[in-house]
Amino acid sequence: MSMEFDRFTGKTLEEALAAACKKKKVTTDQLTYTVVEEKAGFLGIGRTVTIEAWAPADIAVFIHDYIQEYFDNADMDGMCEVLMEKDGDDDFYRVKVDTNCNAVMIGRQGRSLQDFNRLVRTAASSVFKKHVRMMIDINGYKEERYEKIVRMAIRVAQDVRRTKVDAVLEPMPADERKAIHNALADMKDITTKSEGEGVARQLHVLYTPGKLSE
Repeated sequence: MSMEFDRFTGKTLEEALAAACKKKKVTTDQLTYTVVEEKAGFLGIGRTVTIEAWAPADIAVFIHDYIQEYFDNADMDGMCEVLMEKDGDDDFYRVKVDTNCNAVMIGRQGRSLQDFNRLVRTAASSVFKKHVRMMIDINGYKEERYEKIVRMAIRVAQDVRRTKVDAVLEPMPADERKAIHNALADMKDITTKSEGEGVARQLHVLYTPGKLSE
């Protein structure tokens, strides 16, 4: 899927930026731009600056259109909604997909969904020349998955605290490890850390005597 960035022209860079901010309803610091053309004019008369610019909302539009095009090309029913959130200083895109093709899109243990996340994230990151943080959930699968793995992790942590023997969980994607990290962060005598590379990265649940609950 190709992407054409909006172009804005002004007598100065400031004018071009002001036009972009007005259309996209953002401030200058929320805008990413590239100067694509400068014309000096004659004796300074007719000088113009043209920029290509985009804002975070443009990434949301790209993600939405990319996913819809994917469903259309695959002749599958599916609708999506992209919600923009803030995670610290970073933009985060939470994508809710409604489809009747759960088995195909989610796959065994969610692997197809992981691959689909990676596909869309890579496409968006390539187009916008930045790391795009996003998560696709299909018919609430991820929320149910988070609840399931957090319950499991709490049981494991309770066993670790009782036996004083560390445990290693099965490999899982970063968002699921983060859900467990957050769930166990306040548990007394328990800490967590991730080790390994790529799809083999695992979460370690460690007995840490003296670590207080918060």
